[in-house]
Parts: sequence; C-alpha cells; structure tokens
Amino acid sequence: MAIRVLIVDDSALVRKLLTEMLSRDREIQVVGTAADPYVAREKIKQLNPDVITLDVEMPRMDGLTFLENLMRLRPMPVVMVSSLTQRGADVTLRALELGAVDFVAKPRVDIAGTLTDYADELIAKVKAAASARVSSRVVLPRPSLSQVDPARSADAVLPPVARPRVFHTTEHIIAIGASTGGTEAIRELLMALPANAPAVVISQHIPAAFSRAFAERINQCVAMSVCEAADGQYILPGHAYIAPGDRHLLVERDGARYRCRLSDGPRVNRHRPSVDVMFRSVAQNVGPNAIGVLLTGMGDDGARGLLEMMKAGAHTIAQDEATSVVWGMPGSAVRLGAAQQVLPLHHIPEELMHRARERSAGRVANG
Repeated sequence: MAIRVLIVDDSALVRKLLTEMLSRDREIQVVGTAADPYVAREKIKQLNPDVITLDVEMPRMDGLTFLENLMRLRPMPVVMVSSLTQRGADVTLRALELGAVDFVAKPRVDIAGTLTDYADELIAKVKAAASARVSSRVVLPRPSLSQVDPARSADAVLPPVARPRVFHTTEHIIAIGASTGGTEAIRELLMALPANAPAVVISQHIPAAFSRAFAERINQCVAMSVCEAADGQYILPGHAYIAPGDRHLLVERDGARYRCRLSDGPRVNRHRPSVDVMFRSVAQNVGPNAIGVLLTGMGDDGARGLLEMMKAGAHTIAQDEATSVVWGMPGSAVRLGAAQQVLPLHHIPEELMHRARERSAGRVANG
C-alpha cells in the first residue's frame, strides 16, 4: 500500500514541486495539499495521511504552533521543510524537539541539476518517516552490508590499517553517531552525562547551516561544554564536539592527547559528516580507550565503523529498536555483530559512565 502524504506549504510553487518529486516514487501517493494549517487540519480529518510535510513559516498559524497542536491531539509522522538560515535552523531544531521526525531544506529551483538529488533525499525521508510512527516504531528494511561501493566507504577518506596502534593513556573518548531522530537522542543522552564525563565526539547527519545552532542549543541544556568541532582543536574531558555539517570529523592522535581533524573528503554512505569515517579514526587512534555508540538513524552509516571499533578493543553500544525513531543504523550494526550491547536510549548514559569508570580502574590496577 502506498504511503499517503499531505503537503502543507503556503507557496504554490513549492507545493507543486514537492508533489511532482514525491509522485515519482510508486510507493508514495500525494493525497492532498494545503496552503495553511487551518486547511491542513481539515484535510487531515478527510484524507487520513500517513505523513505530512510541513513548512516552518506560514500565514495565519506558524508551523511550530500547528505541529505542537498536532502532536498533542493527533500524533503522526511529520517532515519539516526548512530554509537553510539561522532562523530556519532554530525553528527546525525546535520542531524536532516537539516531535517532528526529520526535515529537508526548501527546494532551490535556481540551481540547475540539484532537484534530482533533492527529490531522492525527500523520498527517502518521507519513507523513513512513514515507518517512524509515534505509537509503534518499526525497523526499515535495509540493503545488505556485503556489497559496498568503495567510493562510498570510509576508504575514500581514511585508508584502513592492518593493525590499529595501541596507546597507553588514561584519556577516554565516547564516539556517537546518529541520523534521523538523532538530534533529540543526542540531547537526551548528553543531558544525562555529568560535567566530568569523558570527551565526546559526535557525527550527526545535519546540513552545514544547522550544525553550529545545534551545538549551541545543546550547550544550553547540558552539564558538559558542547561546541561545533574546529580543525586542530584539542579533545578534552567534559567537552563534546559536534561535526560541522558537510565536513567529516576525525580523531587524530597528538602525543598523549587527541585533536579534532576536519576533512572535506568525499561523501561516505552519501553523507558528510559520515559516522563510518569518524568511527574508523577512533578505532585507529583511540582503540580500547574508546566507547562507540550508534543511535537512531536511517540507512547503515556507522555500522561498519562500529565493527572496526569493536575489533580495536573499544566497547560498542547500539540504541534499541523500541526507543529509536528509525532503527536503520543501529539495526544494521546489530545484524553485523558490531554491537556488544543493545540498550534503550535512557540506559545508555549510565552504561557509558560505568564503562569509563571500569576502564579507568583497570588502567590504575595495571599501572
């Protein structure tokens, strides 16, 4: 059965574009459009859509107010359509807090050749949203991990090594990867960590215009210090570093310390930043002093990298299906045998601190 979509946007051109893009896929049916939330409210009752695409800023009632009412009265999957501006970033991150599944940028009709890629992204996110139901979340079917285009693997940015180096240090690093649903999962996880937690590096699939606002928003509500990672920046305990949108984040060894290294290398698994790239760098440079966490997300980015971390001696955790918005990335890691633990999101922070203390005690005992 086709996924029934209602498009809510005050621009007639955008409604037409989104309708044409989504209609390319046989598994999607655009059942209606609405120019404002009041019309949308009536069409939801009439058409019973599976997914709504919702403009952030509209007349008569803004998208956030409508979303908040919708999630309270009739929760359903919503994909926000956002402008890539500071205002758009702030509003979109708030929408994700209110319960939106994901977001896409406003389609740019002035750049030739970009609409095909945009359509692919829109279709993928609508399909993921259809599976991310508020009442019951189910795993998306994913392609086999056995066949991977080398140009899309972490090899394109960071070559593999036969035997990762082992370093003697008391510094630990927690490496976290996420995609769809990840902004809220990361916020919840970091809020539960103390100010003296081990350093955290994060790769979240997010546009370049949004990553700094995301880091600043998280920094306001957690005990740790959170920032958008800068090239060459030292990685310190009690700090969390979020990969800038459109740049890979790698962890680099510098004597007894670690640094952030940013890369403009090719997209990996269709993403930059890629979780696989970051996890591989952690496996090679941090090894058994690392803990890897793969959170909710569409696709399988991070699954192979988590396996590399495990083989390098790191402890590895995947978020469970019940608490994931989309169990694509963590589910892929579980099927690959890369996750030593599969935990609900609310249990992960406690486990991270337990593992960090346990490993620190082991280092002291063996000192």
